[in-house]
Amino acid sequence: MNILLSNDDGVDAPGLRALAEALSPLGRVVVVAPDRERNAVAHALTLHRPLRLKEVRKDWYSADGTPTDCVHLGVHAVLERPPELLVAGINAGGNLGDDLTYSGTVGVALEGALLGVPSMAVSLVARGGFNFVPAARVAAYIAGQIIERGLPERVFLNVNVPNLPEGASIPDIRVTTQGRRIFGSGIVKNEDPRGGEYYWIGGSELGYVDGDAGSDVAALADGCISVTPLHTDLTFGGFISDLSDWELNQKPGGHR
Repeated sequence: MNILLSNDDGVDAPGLRALAEALSPLGRVVVVAPDRERNAVAHALTLHRPLRLKEVRKDWYSADGTPTDCVHLGVHAVLERPPELLVAGINAGGNLGDDLTYSGTVGVALEGALLGVPSMAVSLVARGGFNFVPAARVAAYIAGQIIERGLPERVFLNVNVPNLPEGASIPDIRVTTQGRRIFGSGIVKNEDPRGGEYYWIGGSELGYVDGDAGSDVAALADGCISVTPLHTDLTFGGFISDLSDWELNQKPGGHR
């Protein structure tokens, strides 16, 4: 069995090493990861320049592209056949609620699902003092479940794990929905040494919406692991009927 790993923290990230070690009993682990941090690039794909792939050691490759690029390189250039499983992570920081739409880690699993590979993203919810070994144990357990049971077509998993101490027992695993982020300006404005203005995105921590009892955010607040099934189809079926009632065929100027 071939298991493809990638991330958005870079090929030297400790979370990636812990993940590779934990998954190695399940099959051949092949890593294709960015050569540097590529956080918050979401599902970006490089189309305007060539990509360079470097083998850093046996079955470990770095690429000068995005996490999504790395999935394509792994599936189409490195492996002889598509992998039986793709795992992204372990991300240094959570991917909860609306944040997953920005996440390069989740983007890896999304691309895997689009390519027909059973996929999941794994993130460690902490701001520092990351202990990846317990999260890697969780990832290996859920990976085994995917291998045994499979996933529906175009469905992938987003897994968030609390920062557990070494040797701690694994907390409850909850099947969750995607929570919601509280958004605000999040912009820091400053001045460079030449007097020019510049802006830095992400200057404030606004938190998440409370009250979503079944969400990933609520699960982590209770000290549990969240597993959220995501789908590549972004259609909101609940609005199709109402939208069909709009006079969309009425062209501007009254001409049909």
